[in-house]
Amino acid sequence: MELLKRLEEHRLLEKRLAWEGTFADYLKIVKANPHVAQLAHARIYQMIKDAGVKEINGRWQYQFFNQEIYGLDSTLEKLVEEYFHPAARRMDVRKRILLLMGPVSGGKSTLVTMLKKGLEKYTRISKGTIYAIKGCPMHEEPLHLIPKELREEFQQEFGVYVEGELCPYCRLRVEIEYNNCLERVMVERIFFSEDKRIGIGTFTPSDPKSQDIADLTGSIDFSTITEYGSESDPRAYRFDGELNIANRGVMEFQEMLKCDEKFLWNLLSLSQEGSFKAGRFALISADEMIVAHTNENEYKAFISNKKNEALQSRIIVMKIPYNLKVSEEVKIYEKLIKQSDLQDIHLAPHALRVAGIFSVLSRLKESKKQGMDLNKKMKLYDGEDVEGFKQKDIIELQNEAVDEGMSGVDPRYVINRLSSALIRTSTNCINSLDVLRTLKDGLDQHPSITKEEKERLIKLIVLARQEYDEIAKKEVQKAFVYSFEESARVLFNNYLDNVEAYCNQTKIRDPITDEELEPDEKLMRSLEEQIGVSENAKKSFREEILIRLVTFARKEKKFDYTSHERLQEAVEKKLFVDLKDIVKITTSSKTPDAEQLKRLNEVSARLINECGYCAVCANELLKYVGSLLNR
Repeated sequence: MELLKRLEEHRLLEKRLAWEGTFADYLKIVKANPHVAQLAHARIYQMIKDAGVKEINGRWQYQFFNQEIYGLDSTLEKLVEEYFHPAARRMDVRKRILLLMGPVSGGKSTLVTMLKKGLEKYTRISKGTIYAIKGCPMHEEPLHLIPKELREEFQQEFGVYVEGELCPYCRLRVEIEYNNCLERVMVERIFFSEDKRIGIGTFTPSDPKSQDIADLTGSIDFSTITEYGSESDPRAYRFDGELNIANRGVMEFQEMLKCDEKFLWNLLSLSQEGSFKAGRFALISADEMIVAHTNENEYKAFISNKKNEALQSRIIVMKIPYNLKVSEEVKIYEKLIKQSDLQDIHLAPHALRVAGIFSVLSRLKESKKQGMDLNKKMKLYDGEDVEGFKQKDIIELQNEAVDEGMSGVDPRYVINRLSSALIRTSTNCINSLDVLRTLKDGLDQHPSITKEEKERLIKLIVLARQEYDEIAKKEVQKAFVYSFEESARVLFNNYLDNVEAYCNQTKIRDPITDEELEPDEKLMRSLEEQIGVSENAKKSFREEILIRLVTFARKEKKFDYTSHERLQEAVEKKLFVDLKDIVKITTSSKTPDAEQLKRLNEVSARLINECGYCAVCANELLKYVGSLLNR
């Protein structure tokens, strides 16, 4: 069986990855590969960098997060550059607890899970190799064996900084088992695993009355006290708290701000000094990144309490807002759908986009800039240039609304409503109107929503519906136009010829009669009016088109009607206007004649074969556009 073969291969791989040797052997490895002795923050930063970094529009995009988190590139860039990078260089920021603050379903838990899962995989490859003293309950760095007096000399020779001291258990073992012969201490390669509690810990607060601090710092093993005679003997202590087992890696502190104060004080010395108190022992060294997450209301309540000032100074807060790009929001839904039981249904094209439009609109703040509304802002954030604004204006808009994205509709609400729509539908297809309908119905069932907020969201659903109307008409328009690309290209080239003649103050030659003619003003205006170019603005618009054309030519790139977004929109709208009456009659006829029926079937086939529709949603689209055109 193939499975049995794969199991055998897996077993052999585990054997190949395993390594065991003495401390003397380990020193040879460190000499050849100093990265094996990296501190926790440096290892995490290196893991993120090794996954790949791209520069896009002057910003760094870290590929490590690409598969799970969407639309938060600037947030993630800030997280890596302002926290992980300086922490990796042993700057003071590593002595802070990283607190991710943001709305529900915004990606905080996903981000932490990615770091944990990433470390599990990273420690299994050569770049992420990590070793520990064999038998140490805290899987500590073998270089802790080097006496303090020799560490400066070691750093000069090996170029490796040593931080931390032996845990009480290993200190005793070195004396008893190895008779202080450090070079004979056994070392092994370890692999981080949350399941096996190696290098990754998770602490979840529960009832303060029943939860014990031992969950964090370990506890006395009373069954061994009679054997070892004292509670202060390390062999009579279980070093199995989350702070112990997360050593060398990361510890997630879930709902940290809801936790009882006695648990939080343990984090003070750990964050500042890299050690914590447990049992009747001296401070225990721990090298780990502590990451917690919370929402904005809990954080405000936390900082308002004067008793929390000491801990507050040891926290670095990183805001994790909702995504504000519609195209990225669609990717979030697609990811959640893959994790659900909705995979066997057909989602009509643009169904998720319409949901994304509504969600993103709910997260945006109104701008005070003249001519900027929510709809324009949404499109601008998603990479489109809109009338009167360019991509360079985004920074100014973001500075105007610093808390944008910290509230609004969360992705899981949309997925829950899609599930509801599936139950109600008699077919296996959900279209955009079904999505908008179920999103609106869900507002009535939302327990925490105020009347004012509900009214605001309903207005946004109407706005999303208007956006869909344009999308639907354009989709049918493309399907109706026979050889659409060819028709658009002919119209575009004709316009371009006239614009070139207009800007250069020359005439154009008629291809049939060969006579010289003035530029066709009527033709040029018929396109420009489709996108709202006024009579006063036509000259600058045409000059802009000509400059773009020259730029493309200089770079030896082809300039076609899709090379300029607004011109593309103008061409498509003009073609649709020319065919509007045919579309209107054909789609709205209750008893289409043979010619109309033939055209409808051709259009439906094109929607199914080329645009991703099924027979059900293609038919619904045609009926809907017919009703729009009859209004």
